[in-house]
Amino acid sequence: MTTLENPAMPAVHDCTVSDCSYNHDGCHAFAITVRGDNGAADCGTFIPLGTKGGLDKVVAQVGACSRTDCRHNASLECTAQSVRVGQGEGGHHANCLTYEPR
Repeated sequence: MTTLENPAMPAVHDCTVSDCSYNHDGCHAFAITVRGDNGAADCGTFIPLGTKGGLDKVVAQVGACSRTDCRHNASLECTAQSVRVGQGEGGHHANCLTYEPR
């Protein structure tokens, strides 16, 4: 399977959430969604299963962002050059660490 990289979509530069099924030596989801639940910029693609999934060769990208109060959000699209995903505070397992409030 050939995967395409859309240069208009920012890449997931780094993900340190080791218990995500898409993270094995980097994010292997084709695209992630950043949500705005519970006051945090959660990665909506986070799946905590014992099975690893995703594509073999991929440059994960941000497909959508519903965190409209982020300075990188323009019309629900992420305008950051790249994003980092990592452990959030409290019960947030995977957060967009690039999130910056306006």
